[in-house]
Formats: sequence, C-alpha cells, structure tokens
Amino acid sequence: MAQNLTDTGVEDIRSPELDYHALNAQLNLYDAEGNIQFDADRQAARQYFLQHVNQNTVFFHDLEEKIEYLIEEGYYEAHVLEQYDFSDVKALFKQAYAHKFRFPTFLGAFKYYTSYTLKTFDGKRYLERFEDRVVMVALFLARGDLELAKSLVDEMMTGRFQPATPTFLNAGKAARGELVSCFLLRIEDNMESIARGINSALQLSKRGGGVALSLTNLRESGAPIKKIENQSSGVIPVMKLLEDSFSYANQLGARQGAGAVYLHAHHPDILGFLDTKRENADEKIRIKTLSLGVVIPDITFELAKKNEDMYLFSPYDVERVYGVPLSEISVTEKYREMVDNGRIRKKKINARRFFQTLAEIQFESGYPYIVFEDTVNAANPIKGRITMSNLCSEILQVSEASTYNDDLTYSHVGKDISCNLGSLNIAKTMDSEDFSKTVETAIRGLTAVSDLSNIQSVPSVARGNAMSHAIGLGQMNLHGYLAREHVYYGSEEALDFTNMYFMTVAFEAIRTSCKMARERGETFEGFEDSKYASGEYFTKYIEGDWEPKTDKCRELLAKSSIKVPTNEDWAALAAEVAQYGMYNQNLQAVPPTGSISYINNSTSSIHPIVSKIEIRKEGKIGRVYYPAPFMDNDNLDYYQDAYEIGPEKIIDTYAVATQHVDQGLSLTLFYPSTVTSRDINKSYIYAWRKGIKTLYYMRLRQMALEGTEVEGCVSCML
Repeated sequence: MAQNLTDTGVEDIRSPELDYHALNAQLNLYDAEGNIQFDADRQAARQYFLQHVNQNTVFFHDLEEKIEYLIEEGYYEAHVLEQYDFSDVKALFKQAYAHKFRFPTFLGAFKYYTSYTLKTFDGKRYLERFEDRVVMVALFLARGDLELAKSLVDEMMTGRFQPATPTFLNAGKAARGELVSCFLLRIEDNMESIARGINSALQLSKRGGGVALSLTNLRESGAPIKKIENQSSGVIPVMKLLEDSFSYANQLGARQGAGAVYLHAHHPDILGFLDTKRENADEKIRIKTLSLGVVIPDITFELAKKNEDMYLFSPYDVERVYGVPLSEISVTEKYREMVDNGRIRKKKINARRFFQTLAEIQFESGYPYIVFEDTVNAANPIKGRITMSNLCSEILQVSEASTYNDDLTYSHVGKDISCNLGSLNIAKTMDSEDFSKTVETAIRGLTAVSDLSNIQSVPSVARGNAMSHAIGLGQMNLHGYLAREHVYYGSEEALDFTNMYFMTVAFEAIRTSCKMARERGETFEGFEDSKYASGEYFTKYIEGDWEPKTDKCRELLAKSSIKVPTNEDWAALAAEVAQYGMYNQNLQAVPPTGSISYINNSTSSIHPIVSKIEIRKEGKIGRVYYPAPFMDNDNLDYYQDAYEIGPEKIIDTYAVATQHVDQGLSLTLFYPSTVTSRDINKSYIYAWRKGIKTLYYMRLRQMALEGTEVEGCVSCML
C-alpha cells in the first residue's frame, strides 16, 4: 500500500504500462518503505519522449536538410546563420549534442516542449530539440563571433547560464517576439504624457511586454486644472484606463497583458490607491488585474516609530514650488520643509494606520509591492533618482521624463527602461571549471540582447536602452545548491557563502563590462558622473573585510574554481574602470525565476523552496509534480520550505546578496496562516533596517495548500 503525500489511502498502481503523466504523479506517493519515488519522475521524463516528443517531432535526414528547410519555410532568420560558415554551424550542433543532455524532471521537459521549442505553424509538431534551441540562441547572440557562440553553447548546455524566456524563446526565429518583455515608463502630470503612456503600454503589451508605470507625479483628486479648483480626478481613473488597455492588448489571446502602477506613499491619493485592491471595493474603482506598488521613504518609518501623522503632498504644488516633479524630490530630506510651506497643499493620515492598511491589503491581495526609496537611491551608483520598479520589483534604474508637442510628437525623448535578463544556476556555476569565464560569457550574452533590441514603437525605451546598455544578470538555485552541500538555508554558513558568491559575481561582472568598454571604445552614457568613475563604488570593497568567516564556506569555495577578490584585486579593478570605463550602466538584477527554473532544474531565484514536491496546474494536462533539485530520501532535512524557514531568514539571505547587486532582488515573503498584520508590519521594518531595496509578493500558507505554486513574473516570463 502506497501513501499519497497529501492524501492517505491511495494505492500504488505503478506499472511499466503507465504513461508519463501517471508516472509523474507517483512523486506524490510514498513507496512501501515510506520513501519518495524520485525515480518515477525520471521515468516520466523518458516516457514523455518515447510516448509524445519522438512521435511528434519532424524528421530530417541531416542537419543541412533541416536548416535549409527551416530557412526556406520561414521558421529561422537566414541572416543569423549567414554570419557563420556552415562547417562551424555544424560543429556547434555537434558540440551541443555531445553534452548528451537529458531533462532530469518531467516538468522540465514538458515546460520546454510546451513553451519554448520551435513548432510547425499549426502548432502540432516539433522542429527543435533542446540542443537546437541552445545553438540558435548562441548563434543569434554571438553575431558572428564563433568563440563566443561556442562559450554560450557550453554555458547553456551545462545549465550554468540560462537566458530569460523572451530571449530563449525568440532568438533566431523568423516569426518572433521581442528579446525583452519587461518595461518601465514614466507618466508626467499632463494629458499628453498620460495619453502617450497608455499608447506605449498598448504597444508594448501587444508585443508580449509587461509594463510598469509611475503615477507619482499625477496631481491628486480634487487638485486644480488651469487654476480651477476641484477638477482633477486623481490617479484612479488613469489606473482604470491602464487596466482596460492591458486587457485589450492580450497578445493574440495567448494571455492577458500585464501591468503594474507605482505610487509614492506621500501622494494624497495613496489610501484610495490601496483601496482599489480591497475585495469589497466598489466596482467603479476596483482594480482586478493591475499590480500595485508603493514607494516608501525613510521618513515614513520614522513617523510611524514616533506614532506621528504623515503629511501627503500635492504633486501639483510640489512641482510649482520646486520646479521638478514629486518623484524627483527626496521626501525624507524635504519633508519638514514641505510641511512648513504654505504654498504646498497637504493632508495628513496617521503613519501607523498607513502601515496597517498596507498589511490589510496584502492579506486580501498579496499587493502592494514595496520600494524602499531612500535605500534604493543611497545604493544607486548612477547619477539621478530611481523612482519606481517593474512588475517583479527587481529592476531599479534611473529614468528621465519625456516632453511632448501639442500633436503628441516628442519635443524631448526621455529615458525609459527595458529589462534584459538571464540567470546563472548557482550550483552549476560553482561546478564550473572556470567561474570567471562563466560570468563573462553570461554578461556578453546579455549585452548582446541589449545591443540587438530596438523598441521603436516606444522611442523613450529605445533611447534608454541605447544610452545605458543595461542588463540584469540574475541567480537561481541557491537553496538547491545549499541543500546539495548539506547547508541549511539562512544559516550562518549559508549567509557567509551567499555574501562571498554575490561579491565575486559583482567583481567578475564589472571586470567584463570594463573589458568590453576597452574593446569597443565606448561607455554607457553618463559613466563619467557615476560612482564607478569617481571610485566611490569601490571604497567599501577596497577598505572592508571581505573574507569567508566559516569553515564550511571556505570548504565550498576551495572545491570550486571561484576566486574571491581581495582588497588589492578591487583596487586594481577600480583603476581599470577609471581608465577605460564600463559598457553597461547596470549589470545585475535577481528576478523571480519561474519557467526557466524548471527547464534548468533549479530552485527559483534565491528563495527557499515552497514545497519539497511542488504541485502545479499545467493547462489541459492538469496537475504536474516537480521535486526540489538535488533532493533525495537522505537529505530531506535540508529542504525546509519557505513557510518553515520564515521571513527573517529569507530577508537575511537577501540582505547579504543585496549589498553586491546594483539593481534589486525580487523578494517574496512567506507566512503561516496564523500571521497577523502586526507580524507583517514587523517584516516591513526588519527588511527596511536590513537594507532590503524592494519587496515583491506576500504569500500565506493556505494560498499554497491547493498545490498551486506562486506564478513567476508574468512579464519577464522567467
């Protein structure tokens, strides 16, 4: 008699005749000895190929026939392959297949063939294996550089580097979407900017993009228009327009458009903004599908600590007084001055009540995301202010407003933001024979995504990308690696390793960006005004103590190819950067990896697992089971889930990583069903004090009991 992992009394009907779905379901059953049946899932992956993939894959006699067919029939972009001699292309395919890659889990194989591989135009048959997709991505990103293509093939085939879904899905295909699919837009306090923002959201959503927009600078409800009092409707009608826009531009019906809006905590409409997510909100204001984010400065916490009222300031008046929008003002620095300024209209609410409302809304909806404004800007090495984040709360870049003529053409094209993402598998990267080369290859691959992207439908996004060459190298499989090495997530040894690992990645990423600037004779626009150019960024590394503190961390580093940089290494790098500059304005961002984690056999991002055996609902196939990477029946103890580990250890982990990441890390907090709003508020304060930059979702235990894992970033599709 076998025992179901969630329900008791289910017999083990396993037999050689079981199909892949039934075999995968065996993961949810203990065997007669009380063990999890990991081998059943490996059998399911093999059966999936035998029973489905092989039978539905188009056969070609040789590679030449296959490539010729795919180009002639309009499946591949001819120019991608024309950059190389065919003999070199053939050698790359041979190199990829020599890895003898096999999907270790059924869900990994299912995700790849469902969501990534090239299919016939009727969607019924497969035209690529995993190896083929890897080679086409490498050829596309390398742009004729055979050595880079070889390196990219090895890094992807070994699982050390995985481009984000938009790149991995689209690169090399003739009928393709954009290589990036996450964007950040500013909206200013005029109808032209609002109209252009909605149009841009439509254009980007049509192309598969998720879009976040800042509403902080819009005048509040009741503010004057053309000096006539009580005319403005505030931010909520704009939110409704955006929500309808994302619903309309639904990517050919494949999925709903995805959008988020951010508002400053000291905007007068903030409570109404939050109320739009209440379950009992009036339908006229209720926001169902749009994500919400709140930008909170230090002063808000200080006021709550003293149990004082917090003043909310009219953006209309702030811009008239200071000559710049509210988002460009440090509210913490100017707070008392603005309170005392009679020319700025204001109202007040209790600061503790504000945080109580945040917790209430998170109980009901999981929103809002939170950006700790002053923490973000204090850590920002680039001149200018960061005013918002994206749909997954890991992108933190400087933006610049656009201005418009009466006919809605640009009088000045500003600087908006796109996300060029990909992630390293920490476990596989630590196994790399050349850690430095792995990071360099990833940085070069991601930079190619930026160089090859040109979103002309939104000129401010195209300009921002061209100016910054910004990328976001992420990480995943931290928990899988720690458990494999018999280290508990959140322990002293785990934090020590995370600190050393992320610092070394930062070093290698900057080194590569400097190397590219030297090769190309070009830096990102504004480099000379950055903390990289001044050397300020490097001070903490040159003067600080950055050595492993625990024996276990030293042991992990010793058996890898990782070389932790010394103070002298950092000083030498600072000198090189001062001389040659950096090609990329931004280098790192840690997203909430979803789909790519499954095909890469990784735990998501640097979060702990949510369940030892994760249960997902996958379209028509129904429930699919996914075992935590590297888990077996002997090391289960190291796979405590996020609810058992608790928010503090997760925050601790992200805090040590954050200090080495120039952008953000998408951080979800997990709570038991007994959590109170007071507990959530304590987490806000703890995260803020630990130097966390942003918070993503909040999840309660009962939300996961039905077997539905929290979905990854809808826009980045990571």
